[in-house]
Amino acid sequence: MSITAQSVWTNCLHFIQDNIQPQAYKTWFEPIVAVKLADNALSIQVPSKFFYEWLEEHYVKILKSALTKELGENAKLVYIIKMENTYGNKQPFTEKIPSSNRSAMKTQDVDIPLNNKNPELRNPFVIPGIRNIKIESQLNPNYSFDNFLEGDSNRLARSAGLAVANKPGGTSFNPLLIFGGVGLGKTHLAHAIGINIKDKYPEKTVLFISAEKFTQQYIDSVKKNNRNDFIHFYQIIDILIIDDVQFLSGKSGTQDVFFHIFNHLHQNGKQVILTSDKAPVDMQDIEQRLLSRFKWGLSAELQSPDFETRVSILKNKLYRDGVEMPDDIVEYVAKHIKSNIRELEGAIISLIAQSSFNKKEVTIELAKQVVEKFVKNTKREVSIDYIQKIVSDYFQMDVDTLQSKTRKRHIVQARQLAMFFAKKLTKASLASIGSQIGKRDHATVLHACKTVDNLSSTDKQFKKYVEDLTKKLSV
Repeated sequence: MSITAQSVWTNCLHFIQDNIQPQAYKTWFEPIVAVKLADNALSIQVPSKFFYEWLEEHYVKILKSALTKELGENAKLVYIIKMENTYGNKQPFTEKIPSSNRSAMKTQDVDIPLNNKNPELRNPFVIPGIRNIKIESQLNPNYSFDNFLEGDSNRLARSAGLAVANKPGGTSFNPLLIFGGVGLGKTHLAHAIGINIKDKYPEKTVLFISAEKFTQQYIDSVKKNNRNDFIHFYQIIDILIIDDVQFLSGKSGTQDVFFHIFNHLHQNGKQVILTSDKAPVDMQDIEQRLLSRFKWGLSAELQSPDFETRVSILKNKLYRDGVEMPDDIVEYVAKHIKSNIRELEGAIISLIAQSSFNKKEVTIELAKQVVEKFVKNTKREVSIDYIQKIVSDYFQMDVDTLQSKTRKRHIVQARQLAMFFAKKLTKASLASIGSQIGKRDHATVLHACKTVDNLSSTDKQFKKYVEDLTKKLSV
């Protein structure tokens, strides 16, 4: 009987199945497909790079034992990574052959092609000596629109990002400022816009840089007496993406040079994209002339994703990583981790790890344990909804009453306290707080915060309200 890739792999699977837990076998080995056998090398197809890395880290010994048993000491294992970045978006297989004749299983250098269309300058922060040389964009190819799932919490920002990507510098969204709390996808969206522009307009120069690195470069340029070179470099960029622009706060020299760069780019039809953890109206120690320019275009907020979006994010993550998980467990994780996307994806990876390390089946009970530990070990940010509920309960009223238009003193004070704690305990903008607490504007929230501060220092009863609610809301 002739030996085929399938027959070798089937025998390997029998051996592996006898030596690991059923759940681990189902998760990590059932999805693998044997592709070919040549010169003692068995090629297997795995669903993703994540899947490959997990096998190499946790199951390389058993894979080696199984394959050696079938093909002898010189056996090799070749991985074929099936790239599927999102639902329905299938890319060709990428085969990676071991670089030496060693008998070990490892094929460490599994690189996903980044599809760079042009040779690019390795160090984009040195003034090019050759005119029109390409500048490396510093974009992360993993952060695309394909895996930035749309929901109510991000629809405006995502749509504006697509509009900018289609016509950089040619829309009224210039600058485009994307703001929101930690882990909600600001950086991901900024990269996605840049990647989309690079695909559509390969001749345009795109640069992604953090505000901190921009500041450090400026300081170095002053020390080396080449400030003009620094300015010239940034003036040749077609699409400038500055991440975490709030870090320019208090840095007057950096703000001044960025002001001149911004003006030059804007006047010449270049696109500026900014991310920040707060809206322009909430930024402290940023010069007014710079803030006014931030407001020229569009400020789009990313909010915490709703339940349906969280479920979609998790399913997309599992799909891309080639891992299957029951819907009820995915929904449990989505229901209990609400604060941000980074924590959400971290929890699902922790759940996979717990399942494999402890040789347990992925169950609701295991999900509860992982989520409890994850939430406990993560600094929790209370939500505006939670604050409104606690304040309403404290004053023995329902949330609808708290949000109502009534001017009764005790209801107004409860509403002002809710706004005060929302400003203090969340990263939401004043506008977002106002819209969620009775559809007020940011000026009303600002007034509420000042009123609470004043009453706390002049009214003993009101001061007690603040102290009691602080204890109830402490996390």
